[in-house]
Amino acid sequence: MTVFVCARCEAVLTVPVSRVALPVHAYQHYGHQLLPALMGSGTFAVEPEPTGPPWREWSEIGEDEALARGVYAPVRSLSYGPPDAVAVAPGDVRGTVLIPERCDGYCMGLDGRNGPNLACAQCGEPVATRVDDCGLWQTTWLDPRSVRSVPDDEPSPPVIGWDELAEQDECARTPPIDPPGGWNPVWEAAAGAALPHLLVGASGGRLTVPEGLLTDAFRTALDTLLPSGPPPKSLALAGPGLHAADADIVLVPRHPQTGRVWAAPPGPHPVPLAAEVWTWLASDQNRTPAPMPIRVPDGVRRDDPLPLLPPVRFRPDWDIFVRTLARLPEVRRPWLRRIYDQVTERPYADPF
Repeated sequence: MTVFVCARCEAVLTVPVSRVALPVHAYQHYGHQLLPALMGSGTFAVEPEPTGPPWREWSEIGEDEALARGVYAPVRSLSYGPPDAVAVAPGDVRGTVLIPERCDGYCMGLDGRNGPNLACAQCGEPVATRVDDCGLWQTTWLDPRSVRSVPDDEPSPPVIGWDELAEQDECARTPPIDPPGGWNPVWEAAAGAALPHLLVGASGGRLTVPEGLLTDAFRTALDTLLPSGPPPKSLALAGPGLHAADADIVLVPRHPQTGRVWAAPPGPHPVPLAAEVWTWLASDQNRTPAPMPIRVPDGVRRDDPLPLLPPVRFRPDWDIFVRTLARLPEVRRPWLRRIYDQVTERPYADPF
């Protein structure tokens, strides 16, 4: 395990935490409700890209400088803050106080627009940025310039094996429907991150999607964005316990701890998908309907509740789609750049 301390006075700033992959929904903006914590208790993740202010507009950056940053298409702005910020759950932070003059936000909380808003309680050094405004996942970002990591005596949790990941019970998966009955924002974020890779794999042609939850999550978006033309390729789910040798493109899990992508057998084009979504899809695909011995008589009510149905069509997250696609070198291909320009110019059009 790891503890983070103030680089100036060595005061302890976190409980012991173990490293995991940065969740795919880290930068999601979702509605106007208060969202829960981004990170699980006792975990941390590192963002290798620069984060936070100062920000520079695309007109100031230029294509060459953006390419050096791994950005291959125009974006609104880029952060020129420090790289390697550390995300932790707000409840895992210790020994800090708010900096009142930096506590701005859009609506019901803090959005970190002015940089670090938490200071070390012992020496006053700005050490972190608390984010908890409406529509943002609650996170504390430790400033890599002001903190350092110290090994802790407590052992880190073991890394879950791929087979264990596939066999996790329902409590460890993220369902597609949230408690109020709408689509789960984590699913929308995961689809927004996977969709650019699916477009690359499709190579500008149509892509067939199997029936079920994969259809709900991807078919409308793929049919809207991809032009008609070449013979269609096929999409399937693959991973530990699931084999799709006949598919052209396979959605495979991204490990929640290490961030590594499951190694698909040679042949199909692999596309990473957030593990918490992949595991639900895998369990749904492996579920075999039990035959009904008799027909339920008319007028007899079921004694189990019917599944909730979302009130609206599933929509991949636009912000995450654009952020991901801009960082793929393939976006420079003319047909894919046309899709990128179309989506950025009309952010509220189908399929978003």
